[in-house]
Amino acid sequence: MHRRDKRIEEMEEDLFDDEAMANDFRKGTGGPKRFRYNELATATGNFSNSRKLGEGGFDSVYKGFVKDSKLDVAIKRVSKSSKQGRKEYISEVMTISRLQHRNLVQLIGWCHGGELLLVYELMPSGSLDSHLYSTQDVLTWPVRHEIVLGISSALLYLHQEWEQCVLHRDIKPSNIMLDTCFSAKLGDFGLARLVDHCHGSHTTELAGTMGYMDPDCMVTGRATTELDIYSFGVVLLEIACGRRPVVVLPDDSVIHLAKRVSELCSQGRVLDAADSRLIGEFDVREMECAIIVGLWCTAHDRSLRPSIRQATSVLRFEAPLPSLPTRMPVGPPGSLLPSLLVSDDHSN
Repeated sequence: MHRRDKRIEEMEEDLFDDEAMANDFRKGTGGPKRFRYNELATATGNFSNSRKLGEGGFDSVYKGFVKDSKLDVAIKRVSKSSKQGRKEYISEVMTISRLQHRNLVQLIGWCHGGELLLVYELMPSGSLDSHLYSTQDVLTWPVRHEIVLGISSALLYLHQEWEQCVLHRDIKPSNIMLDTCFSAKLGDFGLARLVDHCHGSHTTELAGTMGYMDPDCMVTGRATTELDIYSFGVVLLEIACGRRPVVVLPDDSVIHLAKRVSELCSQGRVLDAADSRLIGEFDVREMECAIIVGLWCTAHDRSLRPSIRQATSVLRFEAPLPSLPTRMPVGPPGSLLPSLLVSDDHSN
């Protein structure tokens, strides 16, 4: 058994042993605080629906105000009746509670006094997807470009700069949170895995979101940094193009965004892929760079993908643009596209 999986089992057994859990949470410097359930119930108006910020398969997130700390927070309420929910709760605790980076959502505290609750810093501007596809206010290119650099910085820290390599395994716009200045912070570590540097892990559980998942991982079950790189590449293309991972063409056929952008690139029309809502108001060099790096990261062949350090260096213009093959296969195979449309909401 993988040592991390064994640790999850041990933590599940100790889930309601407050002292055991507190010790695990305090391993990081200035670890998260233990809250009382009543304190968090009061902070959210007893988890009122009017305070609900969002809802997932195993959890709901509420806006709260902790009076003692004078803090606006986001409180995740995890379903303790769901085994998967408990696993994701523990996974999040084991990773994000020990990580410290300006582009990661900060875990402030926890509580499992009858409920499984995680307390995070509140990100006032919500998630990237709620703005990227807004029909009212179009995100400007300078804001988008800073978001790209912020997420690449977070991934560089996770993959190469922390004591272990952290595989996020679910990078997508809804997990990229924005503060009041629209600076990006990566959140939701419920599917994350800790692995030794230069090593991947084998898993029998398919993790991630269709459209963002590395096609090779879907076949082999091997989770490596290339999995996150692929997802990051899809997000790069989304930010640059203003389109979701699966594109429906005028003839009603479907195509993965990476493949569509690759076709335009091979025709020398890379800037035609840029979000039309920007009406040409973007830095041409930055836009071209984001699109090319997005295609580089979504190459079918994992060996052709960059490391996050290589991708970040290019995005920051510290290294030249890569020379991509004219017809480099990108995105998932066409046979997967119908299932992407059925199983996720990326159909526009």
